[in-house]
Amino acid sequence: MRKFHDGREDRLTPLESLDLDAVDSFADLLHAMRKTAFGGRNLGQALDVLVEMTRDPRCQVILTLSGAMTIAKMGRIVCKMIDSGMVQGIVSTGALITHGLSESIGLVHYEVPPEQDDKTLYEKGYNRVYDTLEMEQNLSDVQLLVHECLESLEGEPLHSESICRAIGKKMAANEEDTGILKSAYLKGVPVFIPAFTDCELGLDVAAWSLGKKFGRLENISIPEAMSTVPEFNPFHDLNSYTRFLFDSEVQGIFTIGGGVPRNWAQQVGPYYDLLAYRLGLPDRQMRFKYGVRICPEPVHWGGLSGCTYSEGVSWGKFAPPSEGGRFAEVYADATIAWPILIKAALEILEAKP
Repeated sequence: MRKFHDGREDRLTPLESLDLDAVDSFADLLHAMRKTAFGGRNLGQALDVLVEMTRDPRCQVILTLSGAMTIAKMGRIVCKMIDSGMVQGIVSTGALITHGLSESIGLVHYEVPPEQDDKTLYEKGYNRVYDTLEMEQNLSDVQLLVHECLESLEGEPLHSESICRAIGKKMAANEEDTGILKSAYLKGVPVFIPAFTDCELGLDVAAWSLGKKFGRLENISIPEAMSTVPEFNPFHDLNSYTRFLFDSEVQGIFTIGGGVPRNWAQQVGPYYDLLAYRLGLPDRQMRFKYGVRICPEPVHWGGLSGCTYSEGVSWGKFAPPSEGGRFAEVYADATIAWPILIKAALEILEAKP
């Protein structure tokens, strides 16, 4: 026959009903949610891990970004995380950085008018991202900035980190410009775009390279034009990123979404393991000790974005909890959970001791 236990005797953690009358700040709210259940508890746990990760003086924190977060007007949150010292490196999709540049140079995104279909939007040069529009003209204006920065790099090896740094430097010279790359340049935060050709920024670099060789393309065949490629080497990014994290004693990661930025940033541990095993580099484990992720995709979809931290432990990407690993995963729309989480963390981190 079963013997019924008392949770207090087994030292279980008691939960508490959320009392909004006792909440005076975002930090208060998330601390209280930590004692609730489901997604609310996950968000409260994420605050605990984020604050500990940020306060660890040994830790280099990587922010990975995917999804249309700059079109969704989350770009200033990234800037705030950079400016306040919450992150020391960024791995992003190129589209997110490109659309952020539109806003950075004073251009505008708009709500999708409900009465217009996508064919009409195309004819007007309105590119739809969910419920928001990016003007095609915006991207043409961004291209002018990108090409000017590429001219400053002519003769140097091109890779995403060097291109993002050149754009950030150009923007830093203009007090009116704001944005992710400007903040990153001013704080010395490297920005990597591993899937560089999968974005308008990558297409701009390819077009610039063709223009440098041929000028106009009216009399150039497609096979001849497509045989010309930029002097772009993504392995500069891979080794620069590995060297960057190798210099840190502890590694942490804050992830929005999933995709290439998430996995590329996380594979630094397996990459170093491979080099040590096959080529004799000094044996050293590079594992993320801290991790916070906001992503709506569940595990059972089987995609990369749903990959749990515990699965990452099996690949040598994360330190297991038994060795001090601390992780929190929030299954939510980042445009809802991310602002609340960062506001709460900043209230704690900026509070006077």
